[in-house]
Amino acid sequence: MREALKIVSVELQLQNPSGLHRRPAGILCKAATKFQSHITITTADGTEANAKSVLSVLSACVKSGDRITLSCDGNDENAALKELELVIRERLEEL
Repeated sequence: MREALKIVSVELQLQNPSGLHRRPAGILCKAATKFQSHITITTADGTEANAKSVLSVLSACVKSGDRITLSCDGNDENAALKELELVIRERLEEL
């Protein structure tokens, strides 16, 4: 039987003026794919998206001002959470 691992997570409010449309979703997914951990975004209404998939993130329809929970589960979960929180807070409009 596999021992249950603690999933690390943080709740954030999306400040990006245009929400998670194609470009910001791509930036987030590119950053997420650097990590081995399973990374999800969960919206206030319970919609869950795979943060490594642009289509999954886009289908969550996250808009500016929405609250999301970013969760990471795996060997590099703490590093992933720290990096992706920074990306969401500060880097979503970068090219």
